[in-house]
Amino acid sequence: MDIRLTDLIAPQFYDIHWDIQENRHTHYKLYGGRGSTKSSFVSEEIILGMMQDPNANAACFRKVGNTLSESVYEQLIWAINSLGVSDLWKANQSPLRLTYLPTGQRIIFRGCDDPNKSKSIKLRQGYFKYIWYEERAEFDGDEDERLINQSLMRGGDKYVVFYTWNPPKSMNSWVNQDVLIPREDTLCNHSTYLTVPPEWLGEQFFKEAKELKRRNPMAYRHEYLGEATGTGGKVFDNVVLREIKNSEIQTFDKIKQGIDFGFAADPMVFIRVHYNRKLRKLYIFDEICQVGLKTSRAVEMIRKKNPDNRIITADSEEPRSIAAFNEYGLRLLPAKKGPGSVDFGMNYLADDIDEIIIDPVRCPNAAREFSSYELERDKNGNFKGSYPDRDNHTIDAVRYALEDEMLRKKANVRDKRKLGLT
Repeated sequence: MDIRLTDLIAPQFYDIHWDIQENRHTHYKLYGGRGSTKSSFVSEEIILGMMQDPNANAACFRKVGNTLSESVYEQLIWAINSLGVSDLWKANQSPLRLTYLPTGQRIIFRGCDDPNKSKSIKLRQGYFKYIWYEERAEFDGDEDERLINQSLMRGGDKYVVFYTWNPPKSMNSWVNQDVLIPREDTLCNHSTYLTVPPEWLGEQFFKEAKELKRRNPMAYRHEYLGEATGTGGKVFDNVVLREIKNSEIQTFDKIKQGIDFGFAADPMVFIRVHYNRKLRKLYIFDEICQVGLKTSRAVEMIRKKNPDNRIITADSEEPRSIAAFNEYGLRLLPAKKGPGSVDFGMNYLADDIDEIIIDPVRCPNAAREFSSYELERDKNGNFKGSYPDRDNHTIDAVRYALEDEMLRKKANVRDKRKLGLT
């Protein structure tokens, strides 16, 4: 086949192609907007990859089986035709299957209504080198994927697992949360139509995108740029997720610590932050977040994070827990709280701090909670006036850690009022 790489895939996928060729990763999570050609890229990678490796087979999944024939199946047939190799492949409709005629390698298609059925999938030869989950946002979580991967990823030495989807609006969606936490064997990529050759999509596609951008910029960002634009109730617009290097941490001289005690199924959270008051930047760089921790074990873990035994501000509603931790030699002080302290603290984090910088590797739970925390709506679709008391354990621990800063602001506000300056 005399086909150039640039004839097949959009420029935004060149590096990913070579990443696959050089076996750098196993999982490829590709998400983005309409027209980004991510599914086209995956289909071509699977067809080309199978034709280059006689032991490679592929399995393609969607949440509902009856959606396969008009989506991922047709997409792979498109790839076969675009590569000019249709004479080498046989397409079956019942059951859905594509067969590479020279070797008998197969591409099978399954719905995930019962992921345990994947255990019964057998091959005449080779192994499932390629696995593809299309329209991933349709799934309820990653449990189905795990069960299927455990069943199929056997008998081979190299696997390529593709996940493709358009991000839902809400950052609370599990697929949007999933890409926030890096994994060494996983490459995540966000793509849009903006780098796709215009002739691939056609003039009308770009006209429609331009018109939506003019008429409804938020919808344009979600549909065409593939952004999780949120429901409109996002609380923390100041969150920055990035690596916080050891060299940075060594310069932190305003380290503060907080604890939110777990109840029943809730986790115990210990958090370490640094607050640069002058620059109004908060760095969240260390955490413990675990359910069912015994006091002795929790103390042991905290000591490793807090070797100089700095003071920790803790949830004052648990005086027995505070006393128990202190008996082990830690130095916990109860948060002062008071009427309106929750709203004041949340407003402080959202409005008074310019950047909340969180390392998603060191602090995956804080990254998830802060980036996805949203106001709830009532039955009429209006936002409720209070902050929801759920999925906020690290947020509460940070509020306690910064209590002295919040009290300082309250004192300044009171002083200004006395002087008639507010």
